Amino acid sequence: MTTIARRLTSSPSGSAVATVGGWRAPAVIIGFGCLISLLSFGPRSSLGFFLTPMSNANNWSRDVFAFALALQNLLWGVGQPLAGIIADRFGPARVFCAGGLMFALGLGLMSQAASAPVLDVSAGALIGFGLSGTSFMMIVATFGKLLPPEWRSIGFGFGTAAASFGQFLYSPLSVMLIDQYGWQQTLMIFAVSMLAVLPLSTVLAAPKSDGSPGKETAPPQSLRQALSEALAQRSYVMLVLGFFTCGFQLAFITVHLPAYLVDRGLSATAGGWTLATIGLCNIIGSLTYGWLCDYVPKRYLLSFNYLVRALAILAFISFPVTPFSCIAFGVVMGLVWLSVVPPTNGIIAVMFGTKWLATLAGFAFLSHQVGGFLGAWLGGILFDRFGSYDPVWWLSIALGVASALINLPIIEKPISRPAMATA
Repeated sequence: MTTIARRLTSSPSGSAVATVGGWRAPAVIIGFGCLISLLSFGPRSSLGFFLTPMSNANNWSRDVFAFALALQNLLWGVGQPLAGIIADRFGPARVFCAGGLMFALGLGLMSQAASAPVLDVSAGALIGFGLSGTSFMMIVATFGKLLPPEWRSIGFGFGTAAASFGQFLYSPLSVMLIDQYGWQQTLMIFAVSMLAVLPLSTVLAAPKSDGSPGKETAPPQSLRQALSEALAQRSYVMLVLGFFTCGFQLAFITVHLPAYLVDRGLSATAGGWTLATIGLCNIIGSLTYGWLCDYVPKRYLLSFNYLVRALAILAFISFPVTPFSCIAFGVVMGLVWLSVVPPTNGIIAVMFGTKWLATLAGFAFLSHQVGGFLGAWLGGILFDRFGSYDPVWWLSIALGVASALINLPIIEKPISRPAMATA
């Protein structure tokens, strides 16, 4: 932590900071980016608390709400590489502004949703595409482009930790606001708060970057060349496949854990504090992983993460569900919740550089969100069919073990570009 504090109070000479303006020191860039990450991930992580009141108000079965949030995860993933392409070519500020507006509009329309199609458009499409332009993935990719190399791992950790703090803050806040004002007013409050992203994004405006492995300048490379190069790398493909599990587990737990705990006889407050605990502990986990990325092979961190998740879920469903077991589960899961993001983005930056970092990280995140789509949707479908979430819990365990094995053979080094070097 002393190293982090030293970095936050100093400006390395000869760094990339000079290219984005002297007053925008690394601490300023990280601070404003973290605020956007918090504002976007907080409301998104609390949407599971609206499942029961919205379903009861509109006489929906759980699969209606589950499909809308599954669609949100899928469209978030589809939109992420598109947002990355725009950010890599024209700078991230306009992406943040467009995403913030769509997110706010989606929350506002969701507060008035009285039918499944309106819910799909609002909670699914608008919020999904809004997240593509405002989420921690875009923040982390932006940090990779704006921050000098010695700051990147720490920046990745802080950007991810801020999203976790948003989850910690908004989970109990959502329960409190719903109890006091109702679910519709709560969604409108969240919609207004999202408009703060617009002024915050101006600090993250930046010229296009031409980063490459081991350098801050690179030979010309088109988008098609960058994608072909990445997909031809076995390590990148394994990284993408492993990221699928992260999305599956996170979406299922975020959307269905509150209802699961109510089914087991606990109050909605228990779900709120469990998700809040996950968010709080992931602040520690994300910062720790961001720091460890400079000292431990990133593939080992990823493998360890997925294995711990599988074991935590196994323990959670193997014993009686109590308030204590919920908090214990929240602590363990929180330490590995979004902690995969710093090493995942770090491996991509090491292999391919930062010129197309937002794009390549976006395509990896598409796999994450396909998993999220299935995790949220299957949770509702299988519950309605079997009356239990157990099949999805066991599938989450199997996927965790598989991803722990998939990440081990990844090679962490800059790729060879003989043709471009010759040119």
